[in-house]
Amino acid sequence: MPKSFDVRVTTMDAELEFTMPWKTTGQEVFDMVTKTIGIREIWFFGLYYTDSKGFPAWIKLNKKVVEQDFPPRQNPLQLVFKSKFFPEDVEEELITDITMHLVFLQVKQAILDMDIYCPPEASVLLASYAVQAKYGDYDPTVYPPGFLRNESLLPPRVIDQYQMTPEMWEERITSWYSEHGGMLRDEAEMEYLKIAQDLEMYGVNYFPITNKKGTDLWLGVDALGLNVYEVNDKLTPVISFPWSEIRNIAFKDKKFTIKPTDKKSPDFVFHTHKLRTNKMILQLNMGNHDLFMRRRHSDTMEIQQMKAQAKEERTRKQAERNRLAHERAAREEAEREKEELQQRLRHFEEEARKANEMLIQSEERSEMLQQQARQKEDEAASIVRKAQEAEDEIQRVRAMAAKTEEEKRALESKARDAHDLAQQLLRTSDQRQKEAELLKSELTTARRAEMDAKNQLLAVTSGGYGASRPRVAGELEPMRQLPADHALVNQRQPVASASSSNTDLHGDLEEAMVDLMGDDVDELSKAIEQERLEYIQKSKKLQHQLTSLKTEITVLKVSDKQTDEDRLHEENYVQKGETKYSTLSKITSGTTRKRVEHFEQL
Repeated sequence: MPKSFDVRVTTMDAELEFTMPWKTTGQEVFDMVTKTIGIREIWFFGLYYTDSKGFPAWIKLNKKVVEQDFPPRQNPLQLVFKSKFFPEDVEEELITDITMHLVFLQVKQAILDMDIYCPPEASVLLASYAVQAKYGDYDPTVYPPGFLRNESLLPPRVIDQYQMTPEMWEERITSWYSEHGGMLRDEAEMEYLKIAQDLEMYGVNYFPITNKKGTDLWLGVDALGLNVYEVNDKLTPVISFPWSEIRNIAFKDKKFTIKPTDKKSPDFVFHTHKLRTNKMILQLNMGNHDLFMRRRHSDTMEIQQMKAQAKEERTRKQAERNRLAHERAAREEAEREKEELQQRLRHFEEEARKANEMLIQSEERSEMLQQQARQKEDEAASIVRKAQEAEDEIQRVRAMAAKTEEEKRALESKARDAHDLAQQLLRTSDQRQKEAELLKSELTTARRAEMDAKNQLLAVTSGGYGASRPRVAGELEPMRQLPADHALVNQRQPVASASSSNTDLHGDLEEAMVDLMGDDVDELSKAIEQERLEYIQKSKKLQHQLTSLKTEITVLKVSDKQTDEDRLHEENYVQKGETKYSTLSKITSGTTRKRVEHFEQL
């Protein structure tokens, strides 16, 4: 006989292997697993396996592991650590993060495997919380379209019912995912479970049974009690027996007998198809009944200690989140101020560039006018020389006037012509002189415009943001006054001032951090109370969003792909306005005797 055996235990997010002594009991393996993964709320969990007949079974803790009904020659022995019982109120009962995480993963997988029915619009909302729990806050620069392509987030039944592409589903999931900013992983998982626990099939173990008439029915065992369902409807129970009404549970062969606390009421008797089913029902009944009664008594010292530690941890996380939120706000404010400064710097540089261009244009125009003035002066000098030459010619002609009369008349005629020419040349010379004076005046005006442009450029470079407003901490320093003969501005100089701005902002952040560390517990309590009040408003908003999404995707629904669960949910819970809890309230309103009699008549 071997002295040890190997066992492989699979959890929802890990795989463990142990070598155990041959006489190890189920309790010892269970304790080894819970200590390894750090589970303290052990009452929810069990070790699950598939027996030699292929049926599901739970390890008996008080029995040796090797003596239990494993398939022959299985090595190592295959076990699954999972929730055997589910909390009635997840927010109240799930104390530690690791317990909540494992329950979250199990419920999420049950919804994806369609073991728990979930309406399409609720499936999208749950998927958004699952994405928040895995990826953290949504950032479009980090998570571009298509980042959920390989994720399993929706039940296949939901995907098949609508003419929607994966991109269309991702768009709707991301739309809700983006609204969960600032939510930590444990908070997102808790929000997921708070919605999932209201689903009709959450935490229910179904077993086929018959009543005395032989009618095929389903027995549902959950945290609240025993429910009876018609064979074609696992969503809506027709009879329910809360655990508070059950006094004793027993079975003999395939007959199961439940004795109510009301001794005047007849026993609730049903039959199963297999003896091993009765054993499973008995285990689940006893465990759920014990937890039901424990919830209605004062917490043990261990649970009180766990809740106190969890509350302290949540308080610490809330304070840390507030501190991070203040830091994030301060950082965003610093970034905003930095962006404003950079924008003003760009505006300043643009003004300097335009002023510099105007100066260059003025200098070019001044040079052009100088050239034109010199050209006019040269033309005027040339005309003066021609006029002098004409005057000389007149004098020479007059000297020859002593010649013959004919020559005299001819000379006089020439003299008149020369005189007219000289007068014309003098008029032309005066006109050119006036033009030269006009050009000189324009040149003076251009030089004055050039000087104004230089002064404007110097004013821009030295005046920055205006002298009337006092400079605040972190703002750019004004540029130094440049000499008047500088034609261009060094536009790279303000960079050093921007660096000093960042230093000032960092100092402000450090000061904000110190102030935050001084926040007292009263402020935190007020913040928590505010969150509680906001939850009611959030629930209304959530219901409106679910209704809007349902309306939006209804037009894309393929009617012939609807399942029986879809039609039952639409008929019982949408059209009639019922909920899981209102249905339970109605079917438990009568006496136990009437409900037992009703069961026998089904």
